[in-house]
Amino acid sequence: MQRREFILALGGAAAAWPLAARAQQLERMRHIGVLMASVADDPDYQARIAAFQQGLLQLGWSDGRNVHIDTRCGVRHG
Repeated sequence: MQRREFILALGGAAAAWPLAARAQQLERMRHIGVLMASVADDPDYQARIAAFQQGLLQLGWSDGRNVHIDTRCGVRHG
């Protein structure tokens, strides 16, 4: 009886091991929301967003790879 339990446990571990290894390789996607009181075509807005993304990149965060940055403007034309 112990031999059968051992073989079943060994088979179960062998079947689950590739799934566990694959799950550990996936990196969690973080989300950042940026809301600025500006218009999208404002040069200052563009410069601030670029500086923000550059700072994140220096810290190891890349938009689309391990973080998603969603930007919105709080001011509309017209």
